[in-house]
Amino acid sequence: MRRRFKHYSYPPWLRQTRAVCVQFIIPITIFQGIRTILLPTTFDVILLAIFILLAVSLHLEWL
Repeated sequence: MRRRFKHYSYPPWLRQTRAVCVQFIIPITIFQGIRTILLPTTFDVILLAIFILLAVSLHLEWL
């Protein structure tokens, strides 16, 4: 059985850091997507994939 983590058991500084990341990950992902469309490089595509995975995991509260 998978154990669920309670976000309230995290230290306050970690909860604050997570809240800041949730606010900034979508604009950063959109900017990276535009940059990848204009000048696609391998690094940009990999970075965009990482940002998308991070945004989804934060939205679904996997992290």
